Amino acid sequence: MMLGGGGSSQPIMVLNSNTKRDQGKKAQFSNIFAAKTIADTIRTCLGPRAMLKMVLDPMGGIVLTNDGNAILREIQVQHPAGKSMIEISRTQDEEVGDGTTSVIILAGELLAQTEQYLQQGLHATVVIRAYRKALEDCIEIMKTKASIAIDVKNRDEMLRVVKSCIGTKYLSRWSDLACQISLDAVQTVMIDEHGRREIDIKRYARFEKIPGGSIEDSYLLKGCMLNKDVVHPKMKRRIENPRIVLLDCSLEYKKGESQTSLEFSGEPDFTRMLQLEEESIRAMCQDVIAVKPDVVVTEKGISDVAAHYLAAAGISAVRRTKKSDNNRISRATGASIVNDTADLKEEDVGTGCGLFEIRKIGDEYYTFFDQCKNPKACTIILRGANKDVLNEIERNFQDAMNVTRNVMLEPRLTPGGGAVEMALSRALDAMSNSEGTSNDEFFKGVEKYPYKAVSRALEIIPRTLIQNCGGNVIKQLTTLRAKHNQQADQFTWGIDGETGQLVDMHKFGIWEPIAVKMQTIKTAIETAILLLRIDDIVSGTKKASTLTDGPGQGDGKKKKDDDENKPTDESNKE
Repeated sequence: MMLGGGGSSQPIMVLNSNTKRDQGKKAQFSNIFAAKTIADTIRTCLGPRAMLKMVLDPMGGIVLTNDGNAILREIQVQHPAGKSMIEISRTQDEEVGDGTTSVIILAGELLAQTEQYLQQGLHATVVIRAYRKALEDCIEIMKTKASIAIDVKNRDEMLRVVKSCIGTKYLSRWSDLACQISLDAVQTVMIDEHGRREIDIKRYARFEKIPGGSIEDSYLLKGCMLNKDVVHPKMKRRIENPRIVLLDCSLEYKKGESQTSLEFSGEPDFTRMLQLEEESIRAMCQDVIAVKPDVVVTEKGISDVAAHYLAAAGISAVRRTKKSDNNRISRATGASIVNDTADLKEEDVGTGCGLFEIRKIGDEYYTFFDQCKNPKACTIILRGANKDVLNEIERNFQDAMNVTRNVMLEPRLTPGGGAVEMALSRALDAMSNSEGTSNDEFFKGVEKYPYKAVSRALEIIPRTLIQNCGGNVIKQLTTLRAKHNQQADQFTWGIDGETGQLVDMHKFGIWEPIAVKMQTIKTAIETAILLLRIDDIVSGTKKASTLTDGPGQGDGKKKKDDDENKPTDESNKE
């Protein structure tokens, strides 16, 4: 809305009258409130004493988890700032795979700390400048003073890191098994060549969830497993050291893309057509049989005739596998995927698999490519009581494997249990109090106060850990702050999430990858900055007719009026 010119006070409507608009402080406080609400929702999901959330999705399914991203993914949020908060949890999950709850809690607390400065009239740009400076200092301190290097070849050290990640999850009771599986899986799919290290967990480490049995029955298969059976009952179901051929084409005659009609002038023509179809299938099978494979896997279909020819030649065949499964079998066995049977050569045959076997688990048949010599793909077979338990275990394994990957790509660790957050808080506080000795002009202005707010906000992680295990928050937090203030090298002191007591993380053995912590702090501060820069929220609504009449009712009413005014048959006769 704006006033008309020429001294007239008549308002001129610029925006639609049905548009909702929040401006200035109101918009900022609205965003802060939304962020705090989202953070409070999952605050109890942090640490080893975390509570689980049960969320019903729109389809009626149940999600039972304490993973921040999995919870927020299922929640329907209307406020735009709330949606931004949910987005950062997803970003954290995609980037580093862990710390999804911490990033939401920290972002919410940073915005909560800002509220008092905005109420006092401090401009949002000043707060943003202080937050940017604090972010740069946090990254610098973490890299130089609050982290240690790790030898990725030392298996015991790596297992300790993974264990600290799993310690806060549902899977913590079986942490030894989970750590072994996670570490072995990541080391299996890792490719280290020409100075380039690639670890693609998403594509080459597959989870196969089979309800039944107990969690202790889960194991890592150094190869691939498919929920498939062979296409012909006479085919072999167990072959040692098989020769494997992978196809991306169908072993059946070509069909028309859409409806295809054929007209025959005589009966011999129809017989000849059937004969040609059979000959084309036989030619394809001969191409396959020529390279002497034991197993054929194709992404497309295999006709009954082709299955008969392959079974007669002593070849086992599996059809209609997923593209991703075929790629994993290729990596595990050394076979090349071929698009046409005529192009098959000896070097396309995979010989890296030690055992091909069909096994029956429950009511389902599963195809195993086991005992592979140098597999660069693997399958993690999960067993558990029911589907919900298996889904939660899978999420826990994903986090553990992402942590392992992060350490292997960037081999530096920071202490867990809120120790690094308290160390950063102490360092930022010390820097902001050093205006007399420092040459930095930054701390001589008003920016030092929001800079200190970041220092206070970082304490939310140890505070929440103490709260979630029922400890004495004020006493333990004050003692921890004093510990860190005594000596700069005591940055490893943190909170034992089980009891709420102070422990030295160096002796306690809780370490986290620096990549996770850096991503958490970067994402949280940058999100707080983003939401603080918003000073106007305009939400366009539907047209007035649809608002008053309900969805689709306005059009129906108009049509009804037209029908009433339309001339009838009787009036036409007159």
